[in-house]
Amino acid sequence: MELLDPRVDFVFKRIFASENNKDVLLAFLNRIFMDAGDAPLDEVVLLNPYTDKDDPLDKLSIFDIWAKTVDGKLINIEMQLFNKYDMEKRTLYYWSKRYSGQLQTGGRYTELKKCVTINILNYKVLPNEHTHSVFHLREDSSGAPLTDDIEIHFLELPKLNQPAVPGEGGLINWLLFLKGSDNSNWEVLRMNEPALRKAMETLEFLSQDSEARRKYEERQKALHDEASQRDGAQREGFAKGMQEGLQEGLQKGLQKGLQKGLKEGINKGKIEGIKEGIKEGKIEGKIEGIKEGKREGLREGKLEVAKNLLAMGLDVSSIQAATGLSEEEIQSIQ
Repeated sequence: MELLDPRVDFVFKRIFASENNKDVLLAFLNRIFMDAGDAPLDEVVLLNPYTDKDDPLDKLSIFDIWAKTVDGKLINIEMQLFNKYDMEKRTLYYWSKRYSGQLQTGGRYTELKKCVTINILNYKVLPNEHTHSVFHLREDSSGAPLTDDIEIHFLELPKLNQPAVPGEGGLINWLLFLKGSDNSNWEVLRMNEPALRKAMETLEFLSQDSEARRKYEERQKALHDEASQRDGAQREGFAKGMQEGLQEGLQKGLQKGLQKGLKEGINKGKIEGIKEGIKEGKIEGKIEGIKEGKREGLREGKLEVAKNLLAMGLDVSSIQAATGLSEEEIQSIQ
């Protein structure tokens, strides 16, 4: 039997945010908090449990998991299969909406409770090798907290490169379960983390249910299409920007080089022409000198442009097309 991928947000929410699986969510959260050095929770309340109304193709469906502790602390868990970029800013934006959304009109700031964001990512985003990174708001030199109300976790699955070790419990077992649909190590994971058994059984049940598989495939296709469209738009934008930038750079460089070379050439031509005219007593020398100066200035300008284009890494044939210089002239610059 081919198991569904628990990293697809639709499946992830079915496993961890169903009312019947609150104990699974609690066990998972406790492993996250204990891995960060915090005390475990006694109870958790689902604020947006999974229901049949969570249509995989409905853009209004929320596949994040919102929960609350008995003391009012808010927890938001998000599973991201593909990189949507700007994850750090997106995290702060949605954290701030959850935090500020607590305060009703006329409410007091003291009523604001701590908000915890947990990002589970199927890609790398932070410049470190920690699978589990935790952030708070603290003073730089002393480490003193400004407030404990902000707490952000990043769980980056690709950074997990250690196998399951028999007899070792902890967060790693949950992450190994989430990392893929390979169930060859499930017996070890069950032994290490008994609370995982229900999560595994839920995934197995969903994998055998035809309706769940249909919704899963629809959601998976939608996620892949979204990622492809985003990547295609980025590649198209990058290519267009490069082309426009190159054309603008060529135009400005050519214009600047020609102006510089022409100015220097005309000045040189004037001096040489005057000298020649005085020497020969003919005004034609001055005119010829100016013409020669213009020709020399134009060539100097093209050489200047070619030099800049070589520094940008353009190939010789492209530079020839842009400046009209010969291959030998361009190679002489190199």
